Amino acid sequence: MISTMRTLLNTVAAISMIVATLSAQQPPAPLFSQKTIDEARQIHAAALRSDKAYEWTAFLTNNIGPRFSGTPQAARAEQYVAEEMRKLGLDVELQKLKVPHWVRGEEKAELTSWPGMAAGTVQKLVLKTLGGSIATPPEGLEAEVVVVENFAELEKLGRERIAGKVVVFNYRYDRRLSDAGFGLEAYGQAVQYRGGGAIAAARYGAVASLVRSAGGSQNRLAHTGGMRYDPAVAKIPGAALSHEDADMIAHLAKQGTVRLRLKLTPQTLPDADGHNVIADLRGSELPDEVVIVSGHLDSWDVGTGALDDAGGVAVSMQVAYILKQLGLRPKRTIRFIAYANEENGLVGGREYAARESTRIEKHFAAMESDLGVSHPVGVLYAGRPEVGAAIDPILQILRAQGSGLTRREGGVGADIGPLTQRGVPSFAPWFNTRKYFDYHHTEADTFDKIDPDEMKKLGALMAVLAYALANANGPLPR
Repeated sequence: MISTMRTLLNTVAAISMIVATLSAQQPPAPLFSQKTIDEARQIHAAALRSDKAYEWTAFLTNNIGPRFSGTPQAARAEQYVAEEMRKLGLDVELQKLKVPHWVRGEEKAELTSWPGMAAGTVQKLVLKTLGGSIATPPEGLEAEVVVVENFAELEKLGRERIAGKVVVFNYRYDRRLSDAGFGLEAYGQAVQYRGGGAIAAARYGAVASLVRSAGGSQNRLAHTGGMRYDPAVAKIPGAALSHEDADMIAHLAKQGTVRLRLKLTPQTLPDADGHNVIADLRGSELPDEVVIVSGHLDSWDVGTGALDDAGGVAVSMQVAYILKQLGLRPKRTIRFIAYANEENGLVGGREYAARESTRIEKHFAAMESDLGVSHPVGVLYAGRPEVGAAIDPILQILRAQGSGLTRREGGVGADIGPLTQRGVPSFAPWFNTRKYFDYHHTEADTFDKIDPDEMKKLGALMAVLAYALANANGPLPR
């Protein structure tokens, strides 16, 4: 009897092991059904025919114009986008926020003394005040210039040679990197001087900080953007010079003493009202689960923000437009968000994530388009490594337009960053950024820089991926 029981137990154990082995060998269920893939192909074809995102971008840029936080144009853009989403039958909400309100004012700079000058003349400089900068004294300031290439050179000179002077950080945007398609990486190296130059210079007693523009323009355009202050360090004014003027000053400073007159009159006003525009295309089966498609609605005040980021907002808006055209309703809710205040505060992204903190697990995925409107070469993603393999069936569709690559990153979008940090799988178009920083944060970021055919491909990527994720059979790895 005992031996019979032993045999039976051994048999059961063997069968269990076989079942477990067979189960382990079974391929996981596909994330996307054939029906979803077929519908994604329809979406792809429809998006490549659609000019709707191009039309919306034209209105946001040409009709409304710059949309800097706290301005009437920013408020008008919020209302316009909300109206367009209501026309599509989406559930629209304006999430109220308090956003920074900084006003540029007058900006003027000129060289007043330099080696070999003609008596009684000045050299006018092209510059843009950096966002958040304090003003110079009302009458301006005049001081000797000291040029450094980087923070190490500044430290080496020390307070004795810096105090009372205007520091010019002449760190060059690496065009070799951008020409190879790595404009974002070149920008990342240069932007540290824009952000932290005033703090570093003030530690050694400088009276102002000027930085060589962090972008790639070679058309005597200055590149604006945000700067920081340290509460423990005296605040000094900060501005960005055009590449050409930074080079000229560096050239002259090697020959002898250079003096500069600077007048900046920015103001930081009380925080203003702003809104995230949120519009839901409700899911048919899992409406409480959300796939975000998004861009940021604000822009700097110098251009009309076509590339940064009206185009990203418009292709995100177009996702719902295409689905409505085709009569397709996803299982999960697709949530469009036009974020407020990405450029000089990131209030919109932070406040949305804070509001949703108890529902983060209901955010199936988040997408953001915010690096221009050039041809997308594929998809960037943040999350577990398996995510890239999971979306490969959708990339098969996008490979037809040359957008089938994937690359894993730590983060893929500033506004969705707080969601990414909380574990939400996140996605963004992967762009060749060779030309983007020639226009970024300058007066040249205007509607004419948008190629309608490239916008169609970007719109196709956003719509195909958003719909597929919203229709996925199971969760993404997280």
